[in-house]
Amino acid sequence: MKVVVDASNVAHHKKNENGQPQMSNILAAVKALEESEDEFVIIADASLRHDIDDKEKFLKLLESENVEEVPAGNDADHFILDIATRERAKILSNDKFRDYAAEFRNISSMRIPFIIDNGRLTFGKPKKPKKDKNILQHICDEIIKELNFKKWEIYTGKEGLEISPLNIAKQAIIRIDNENNAESKLENIFAKIPMFNKIVEMVDDVEIAAPYVIFVLVHPKDYKIAVKNAGNISVTVADRLGLEKKPLIAVRNDLFTKPGTFELNILLADEVTQSAPYNVLVRVSEHDEVFIKKNSRNIASTIAGRLGSWKFPFVSVKPDMLLEKPGQFEIELEKGSGLDD
Repeated sequence: MKVVVDASNVAHHKKNENGQPQMSNILAAVKALEESEDEFVIIADASLRHDIDDKEKFLKLLESENVEEVPAGNDADHFILDIATRERAKILSNDKFRDYAAEFRNISSMRIPFIIDNGRLTFGKPKKPKKDKNILQHICDEIIKELNFKKWEIYTGKEGLEISPLNIAKQAIIRIDNENNAESKLENIFAKIPMFNKIVEMVDDVEIAAPYVIFVLVHPKDYKIAVKNAGNISVTVADRLGLEKKPLIAVRNDLFTKPGTFELNILLADEVTQSAPYNVLVRVSEHDEVFIKKNSRNIASTIAGRLGSWKFPFVSVKPDMLLEKPGQFEIELEKGSGLDD
């Protein structure tokens, strides 16, 4: 971790009996940072050399490579904030820098408060910025908007039905039957649907000429149950609708779907694309980088399932210094062939 030491604030933390800022406070900060093995630079206000109690030690400190004195005529607080922002560093200071909140919007999370007791400096915990709990959904929403703008059709259902193999089969039958304008009443079909645990036949060989592809969109926690019953769902749908070919079942993790629910994106086989038309670059703040990288495949799965493509788009995540707050991100679509699912 990089740390910028606000030398004036540290020195003034506890003044001596004559009301002078103390050199011992700065030395306590140096010792604490050296013990923590953090990289640090000390920034001293130009006036501090005149006010500090031990001027000789302070002038010697100024000769060190990692100590810098604010040039005369410059605002010391602004100078410190500017360096910390450029270096993506924390600031060791009890100053809250309220006068600069409009220009430097992430001060509370940059600042490391401290206390000095019996000559020893102890770090406080910097306030963590509030994170966007729904950032993954917001990223997917933005990608979908971009794809819509480029005239790609995207499945947008987000209500979700209670997940079970039987409910998935029922919903698939309803949707396909409605699309085909079948005259038979679905109540008769449902009355004859066998229980799934009694279905013995499983689909071992996927038939390429299947008329439909059913993308089952589920929360990652429900992925296994959907995959486990994919064969039974396919057999049941084909049998009850009298299809010559069994539909293909493609289960996809979907970030819009709540645990315990599912959505279906049903397409004719010739409507399914082999690859996603675009790969995705997501620029994020450093606060969200690790989390979004960890979930990049779920983002890719969500887009593939709602777009109706076999291969996932490649989702790359890059930190961007201009995106300072948690929850900030930018999306860029790039032509590409995508990844295998």
